[in-house]
Amino acid sequence: MPFTGLDVLIPILVILVLLFLFTGIKTVPQGYNYTVERFGRYTKTLSPGLNLIIPFIDRIGAKMNMMEQVLDVPTQEIITRDNAIVAVDGIAFYQVLNAPQAAYQVSGLQNAILNLTMTNIRTVMGSMDLDELLSNRDAINERLLRVVDEAAHPWGIKLTRVEIKDINPPANLVESMGRQMMAERNKRAQILAAEGLKQSQILEAEGRREAAFRDAEARERSAEAEARATQVVSEAIAKGDVQAINYFVAQKYTEALAKIGSSSNNKIVLMPFEASSLIGSLGGIGAIAQEVFRPEGTAGAQRQSSRPPVTRTPDQK
Repeated sequence: MPFTGLDVLIPILVILVLLFLFTGIKTVPQGYNYTVERFGRYTKTLSPGLNLIIPFIDRIGAKMNMMEQVLDVPTQEIITRDNAIVAVDGIAFYQVLNAPQAAYQVSGLQNAILNLTMTNIRTVMGSMDLDELLSNRDAINERLLRVVDEAAHPWGIKLTRVEIKDINPPANLVESMGRQMMAERNKRAQILAAEGLKQSQILEAEGRREAAFRDAEARERSAEAEARATQVVSEAIAKGDVQAINYFVAQKYTEALAKIGSSSNNKIVLMPFEASSLIGSLGGIGAIAQEVFRPEGTAGAQRQSSRPPVTRTPDQK
């Protein structure tokens, strides 16, 4: 059976249709966006999934990774405001939000982000002193993130985080900082010890003051009691009560003898001749006590009975 022109044309058309479909169907993986160029000009962006373009007219331009990416910032030396040289490295996290801008607004996206980050690290950290640089790392990270993200915004990307990993001063500077820290700690320890000594001296002085106040108060009360006793005795003397005088003298005499007897330097105590009068004073004290605690009638009868009997001679009536 001879072949006709139609028999040849049909397979050719089928092959062309299959080739057309194969060329025009594009599959975009998850996490990526493809840009489409028509005769070299951007026309649209293909999202993840199955997409269709015009074969031989449209072509895939840039394949942009839309996932968050990590960019390692290499170590660089920075001169701080107080002329200290430190080695600094860091890390940056960014994400492409607009594929056409990231593809066509800048050439070499990662290289641009890297150089922009390194430049701003030198600018930000070079405007700070070394002590401020070592103690305010969070503030440095926040400032770097704000500055770099604002500068990279026209590129269609978002800087999610900029972190300083290591800050390494020179070895001699680290040694000097260690000595300074040790001196500072010694100063704090001396200040704390001085404060403790001061507080203890204050408490001790307050204790002495309180004790002196209590001693003075005790002496004052003792003096008041002594004055009251003297007043009572004086009133009794003014009334002519001789037994009160005997009581007062006997009390003082007894206290004096007690002090003499309690002396640690004397082995033998010599009693003066006048000590015999103490017995009479003690007798007077006993008489005072009897008159105070005895009923009135009984006291008079007792005084009468205590007198010696009167003996009369035959010549006396």
